[in-house]
Amino acid sequence: MRAALPIALAAALFATALARDAADLWIDRTELPPLAVATGTEVLARDGTLLRAFTVADGRWRLEPGPVDPLFTGMLVAYEDKRFLTHAGVDPRALLRAAAQAAWNGRIISGGSTLTMQVARLLEESGTGRIAGKLRQVRVAMALERRLTKAEILGLYLRLAPYGGNLEGLRAASLSWLGKEPRRLTAAEAALLVALPQSPETRRPDRFPDAARAARARVLARMAEAGFLDRDRATAALTEPVPTTRKPFPARAPHLAERLRRADPQARTIPTTIDARLQTALEALAARAARHAFPRASLALLVADHRTGEILASVGSPDWTDDRRAGFIDMTRATRSPGSTLKPFVYALAFDEGLAHPETLIEDRPTAFGTYAPQNFDRSFRGTTPVREALQLSLNIPVVSLTEALGPARLLATLRRAGVEPALPGGQPGLAVALGGVGVTLEDLVQSYAALARLGAPVRISALPGAAQPLDRRLFGPEAAWLTADILAGLAPPAGAPAHRLAYKTGTSYGHRDAWAIGFDGRHVAGIWIGRADGASVPGAFGGELAAPLLFEAFARLKPVPDPLPPPPPATLIVANARLPQPLQRFRPRGAVFAVNLDAPEIAFPPDGAEVESPRALTLKVRGGTPPFTWLANGAPVILADRTRESALPAPEVGYLTLSVIDAKGRSATSAVTLRP
Repeated sequence: MRAALPIALAAALFATALARDAADLWIDRTELPPLAVATGTEVLARDGTLLRAFTVADGRWRLEPGPVDPLFTGMLVAYEDKRFLTHAGVDPRALLRAAAQAAWNGRIISGGSTLTMQVARLLEESGTGRIAGKLRQVRVAMALERRLTKAEILGLYLRLAPYGGNLEGLRAASLSWLGKEPRRLTAAEAALLVALPQSPETRRPDRFPDAARAARARVLARMAEAGFLDRDRATAALTEPVPTTRKPFPARAPHLAERLRRADPQARTIPTTIDARLQTALEALAARAARHAFPRASLALLVADHRTGEILASVGSPDWTDDRRAGFIDMTRATRSPGSTLKPFVYALAFDEGLAHPETLIEDRPTAFGTYAPQNFDRSFRGTTPVREALQLSLNIPVVSLTEALGPARLLATLRRAGVEPALPGGQPGLAVALGGVGVTLEDLVQSYAALARLGAPVRISALPGAAQPLDRRLFGPEAAWLTADILAGLAPPAGAPAHRLAYKTGTSYGHRDAWAIGFDGRHVAGIWIGRADGASVPGAFGGELAAPLLFEAFARLKPVPDPLPPPPPATLIVANARLPQPLQRFRPRGAVFAVNLDAPEIAFPPDGAEVESPRALTLKVRGGTPPFTWLANGAPVILADRTRESALPAPEVGYLTLSVIDAKGRSATSAVTLRP
């Protein structure tokens, strides 16, 4: 008898070991459901603020948890699974309690499920009541505990827990029911979010607020009994109202967010350079303006830091859900006629070429350029006027005269160097391009004006971190850019607008289809477009009256005081008309300056298009023409009244250089060269 006891004990231990090994093998061989939980794409502002979230493929709102208030996680574990940190997926004590209650009552009173078992059920979307389903959850839960950490298991719960309707996961629930991120919650909010997953449809706050309130109260009462909350705090939490409506998910910069998501559909998180505060303020400005604007009119607004090229705000329409205004169309990317907004680039090129100066006199009289006979917007003419005034008044005849002298292809080439690809309706550029006869986008114009603000150095603007970058070739010299910006900064602000000193230009396209205002200060550049998305006319819409005030309001929301514009570059010629070189005192149109003349001056060296290694002094040679000669480099006079035909330009800078020579009779020649280091 005594000998049989050790044998029985050994057999029992052996059977126990076999059972343990069999259980281990059973658990290890568990085929787990996919653990990679799909979450919706999130587009974030520069500070990490959520701009817009997207649903997963089946239309459910499910987001990465992000930072979670420890109050919630502590309350969740204390209420749902107080031995979560110590058990191996199954809590035997909880299961025995649940079995005893079921046996006593003849039905299931409490499930005894751990958080890990709930995760197993959510991963497999299985039921809770059947024995086979419960055994499967036990097996999967124990396998999960062997393959994941407790933090990873909790993370799965925070992604998958149901919260009513198409809401899954803590963060989606917090944003929808509470309108806030779950990083900081009150006791009442945390208790509600703990209670809802137990019965998400019958406790939905928007449909059954009383049931939601009662469930929250039970959580708070148990937390007080367990000492997790003191009773005064739990009692105070009961007085907080239960939310009764779902709040919309953030949808700031919706057009930009959608475009970025389409460009990278696999990305779960897309950071941007958007300033969330500014974006919110400008969306409110656009919505307010639309309410007071013309029926069916849309509006777009773009702000960038031209020092870095980062886009800070992008408003594609006043309301992206407004079908009446075609709000779903991103008008920052729509190709439209720019009206007069390209005129500053014509003037900058003319300054750079030595064709004109802000104080040069130019004619504004009825003129026919072949079969093309442009009119000024007001159908009147000013006669002889300074170039500065011609640009500020946005006169058409002077800018077309300059475009003819430069060649319209030169303007388009300049836009392309700014990173813009203009759309030509007829294929070949004509003189009308200076007046808006070309297609560009608001983003194009803001990028082009950024180059003007940067004294001719273009930059590619972008809302993606690190994507904005300087472009290779200058548009024109810094002196020409500064002179142009100085003219634009001389425009008075619109009536009633904040008295900011901005360099800005307005434009109105043919037929009042587009109203524009583009401007910049020492750091930022912004653009406004107003019109109809379908291209229909908006009678009475003028850039100066509609868009310009909004441009100044946008800058006022951006910052209280504008950044000063840069000082003039050292070589800038700032003199009155009488002190200009004689050829620059009055602009002579193409018929006078470029008439065929066998004795006209010609630059013999360096020839047009040459690439020259940068010397200490660049030799300049002219043949033909009548001395004395005036030489200009990038629009700035460098040699005055030289009676010889060979001169030297000391210490020229490496890069693109435009040389012009003007003889005593006002005839000129130009050569564009590149100086290599």
